[in-house]
Amino acid sequence: MTIAAAPARALRIGPIDLDVPVVLAPMAGITNTAFRRLCREYGAGLYVSEMITSRALVEHNDTTMRLIQHHESETPRSIQLYGVDPKTIAEAVRIIVAEDHADHIDLNFGCPVPKVTRKGGGAALPWKTKLFADIVDQAVKAAGPLPLTVKMRKGIDADHLTFIDAGRAAEDAGAAAVALHARTASEFYSGHADWSAIGELKQAVTSIPVLGNGDIWSADDAVQMMAETDCDGVVVGRGCLGRPWLFGDLAAAFGAPSRPVDATLGFVADAFRRHAELLVEFLGDEDHGCRDIRKHVAWYFKGYPVGSDIRTGLATAQSLAHIDELLGQLDHDAPYPGADAEGQRGRAGRPKRPALPDKWLESREIAADTGEMLRGAEIENSGG
Repeated sequence: MTIAAAPARALRIGPIDLDVPVVLAPMAGITNTAFRRLCREYGAGLYVSEMITSRALVEHNDTTMRLIQHHESETPRSIQLYGVDPKTIAEAVRIIVAEDHADHIDLNFGCPVPKVTRKGGGAALPWKTKLFADIVDQAVKAAGPLPLTVKMRKGIDADHLTFIDAGRAAEDAGAAAVALHARTASEFYSGHADWSAIGELKQAVTSIPVLGNGDIWSADDAVQMMAETDCDGVVVGRGCLGRPWLFGDLAAAFGAPSRPVDATLGFVADAFRRHAELLVEFLGDEDHGCRDIRKHVAWYFKGYPVGSDIRTGLATAQSLAHIDELLGQLDHDAPYPGADAEGQRGRAGRPKRPALPDKWLESREIAADTGEMLRGAEIENSGG
């Protein structure tokens, strides 16, 4: 693999200095402690937790409290919060600060999932300008010395864009950085990200870093995005699924010390095995860890000569010993397959009409009778 090199470039988010301008995007069921640790072993940057529901954190939900834990090797520690109520989010932020759970907090305004947007949350929320500004303002104040950032989408659809207004409001409220996934909620993960919107946001938001997200499948993509948009850093999501060593490629591309990657099948098998081992440690149960790694099989071995019998075996393995047996049957010298292993991975789908509350688009203000509906958007389970 040939990686384009960019000028050495660091990123500062509040008091946090990063050697490379790279952030791991929160992904439900993916960016737990195990995956974050694995990515760190290959590269550098800021590695964000799964999305955590603010109400569940305030209530000290057992699952949520486990999800916000970080391994001692993780620094800086980063947590992403989701919510729709300024007071609840502010209280969740205060808990994080008081109980020393993180060094950085990110707010999610980009989730396009219908169960979130149909109640006014995620990517739907910035349409309500005052509510958005109030949430960021109160969260920033509650965070105190911790840098608080905002991740968002372009808007609800092409006719209801919010990213410029939201970016400026976040900047005015004291956010330490803003990140833009250059798609609308209606696009979900389909088509191609509109990198030009990242450039527009960079022109509009001038006093804090602007990060770009969308279609970073390789280090070359990251270099190209920053060159085209002048953004200050990149946020990597689906591109690292089954490729945690992408963060090593990114470190090399941005001039940081890194180990060259020769992604032979043996290298990939070792990464997969390490991921399974870390999941077992994180979940505290070998069967549970081996079940969790199953969803990663297709991503890791995309394009490689791995037969259906071994793929099926890895997708049903119940022990590390069984995984070792199956991986031992592979041709570890098989070279990197090139284009067959590259490009899009993870969910994509098709454009769809966003699920929104009734009459949501009629005004950018919150109607008096929508308070109860918005409270319902505080879904109970984190990581969604």
